[in-house]
Amino acid sequence: MLSVIVRSTLTKYRSLWVPSQSVVRAMSSSAAPTSPYTTLAISHPAESVTHVELHRPEKRNAMNKAFWSEMVDCFNEIAGDPDCRVVVVSGAGKIFTAGIDLMDMASDVLQPQGDDTARVSWNLRQKIAKYQETFSVIEKCPKPVVVAVHGACVGGGVDLITACDIRLCTQDAWFQVKEVDIGLAADVGTLQRLPKVIGSSSLVNDLALTARKMYADEAKSSGLVSRVFADKEAMMAGALEMADEIAARSPVAVQGTKINLIYARDHSVAEGLDYMATWNMSMLQTQDVMKSAQAAMEKKSPKTIAFSKL
Repeated sequence: MLSVIVRSTLTKYRSLWVPSQSVVRAMSSSAAPTSPYTTLAISHPAESVTHVELHRPEKRNAMNKAFWSEMVDCFNEIAGDPDCRVVVVSGAGKIFTAGIDLMDMASDVLQPQGDDTARVSWNLRQKIAKYQETFSVIEKCPKPVVVAVHGACVGGGVDLITACDIRLCTQDAWFQVKEVDIGLAADVGTLQRLPKVIGSSSLVNDLALTARKMYADEAKSSGLVSRVFADKEAMMAGALEMADEIAARSPVAVQGTKINLIYARDHSVAEGLDYMATWNMSMLQTQDVMKSAQAAMEKKSPKTIAFSKL
């Protein structure tokens, strides 16, 4: 419908901004978690970009009790922050994450409270639902989330990255759906999201039933990640450059696109089209459309447009 107005919007613009090495290094090595968090370091490496770093490097970023609630608080805050338009997630230290911290979580998961079997089961189900929200909150956040993985991404790490919108990794990265090796089925998102991410039920079954490692080249060919970088510094530079490109676009358009892509994934084509039509009944009433069309016709980059906050 908008093709008549914005004939030039398919023109691709090269980035006019390259992140400095000092900014990239700072993203790669935060000194400590950011208060009030104990497992996350939050920074703002560029305008409208929020960097969330898993920060337990001495524990290989294993996911302890605090992590599961802090991620929810963090992404709920990001969702309501008009100054944030895109998020980059990474891990501090030598690897992205070793997954669940079994020593810290054992009492919470393996010893649920209750007077009888029904009450124990009820309480355990409530706990599992709470843990599921830790990663669902990423998907629910209207701001696009780019995740950058280096080294190992094990167990809960796969649950986390499949809830993100764009996945990048280093050449030394590897991924493992580890849960069958510890006697349980993955229960916080991998079995629900991974099939929709890579589109091959055979490959998903292979990974989930054998707990084998998937390395970067296979992750790229299967569609788990969209880009592979030589090392972490190059990956963080690429992630920040991508985030800057996204942040430069209309937040109405970007956030509407994310919301509708997720809706379309979980519904039929007809339902998705109907939802889109209803969505744009109100969202097309924005000055961003004309601003973007004008910039395209003048062969200007979207980065030259001053879009209002959302």
